[in-house]
Amino acid sequence: MKWLVLLGLVALSECIVIIPLTKMKITQEPIRGKQLQEKFLDEKSHSRSRKFSSHGLRNFLNMVYFGKISIGTPPQEFQVNFDTGSSDLWVPSVNCQSPSCSKHKRFNPQKSTTFQHLDQKINLSYGSGRMNGVLGCDTVQIGNLVIVNQTFGLSQNQSSGVLEQVPYDGLLGLAYPSLAVRGTIPVFDNLKNQGVISESVFAFYLSSQPGNSSVVMFGGVDHTYHKGKIQWIPVTRTSFWQVAMSSISINGNVVGCSQGCQAILDTGTSSLVGPTHLVTNILKLINPKPILDDKQVLLCDAIESLPVLLLTINGIIYTVPPHYYVQQISQEICFSSFLGGTELLNPLETSETWILGDVFLRLYFSVYDRGNNRIGLAPAV
Repeated sequence: MKWLVLLGLVALSECIVIIPLTKMKITQEPIRGKQLQEKFLDEKSHSRSRKFSSHGLRNFLNMVYFGKISIGTPPQEFQVNFDTGSSDLWVPSVNCQSPSCSKHKRFNPQKSTTFQHLDQKINLSYGSGRMNGVLGCDTVQIGNLVIVNQTFGLSQNQSSGVLEQVPYDGLLGLAYPSLAVRGTIPVFDNLKNQGVISESVFAFYLSSQPGNSSVVMFGGVDHTYHKGKIQWIPVTRTSFWQVAMSSISINGNVVGCSQGCQAILDTGTSSLVGPTHLVTNILKLINPKPILDDKQVLLCDAIESLPVLLLTINGIIYTVPPHYYVQQISQEICFSSFLGGTELLNPLETSETWILGDVFLRLYFSVYDRGNNRIGLAPAV
């Protein structure tokens, strides 16, 4: 799920620079994908110390984290957003002529000897845009993890705007299979089903530092990335990574989730997102004198006087200090990372929903345990 503030930040600061299916060929080459996977599994069986696989992620302006995967034989490399708020894998296709695709790497099915065309069209919607295309099937590799016969989307048309500006090519969804395109198996499920990982667990360490110090890990947990004990929270609905939250408070006053609510932990969202009317009230409280005619924009000098946000989840209070929920975009101008709009997720539901994006997940190391349908949180190092 993509809720990014990228375009707003670009508009406010000139100093920010935005980085820039066919039939299967019948040869002996399709065997190579399977051989590659078997080689990895054989090496893993002889290495008792390898309990999981860890992969570096790049932090782009504290707004999005992404890492490298490859698809096909020989491999074609892509940068993807590892997104706990969706379940599909997709990258742009060479057949995509949208401006949004032209700025990114595009998969060429004709250059992969293991590609299989699937006669199914797809349409996917996110908070930041839409894509439509077709399904294909090929070998996917994440570091040394190899999946064969992985279904993925090839975008043939993408909306302009955020998807055009982001510094990654596609998405790799890590939510539950119920959110995936019908009849497809998500990447993480195939990692487990094909024996590539032993435990149905993955975890994220999202650093505030630029560069490649952030990590996603599959098949286990590296405990050097967190402090103290991991607190486990049961998942309330197996679609998003969704849990029950008791309240959101500032200065001793409840400002959200007053009757209890649902919270979605989403690595693909940069902000804290909630119902529009509640977010509006929070912004008035923390930023009574907005500048540039924007309620989210404030002078950076004000950060030291802003209150701490308190989220109560499963009996534990998780603090979010102002220097985490406010992002600096120039020497003097800062941006509050609260967004409204969750009422649009399911207009028929009356329950309150919040999305805890990277603003929250930079503070707390997060573990996603599919085997036990629970999320673990601990203070990040």
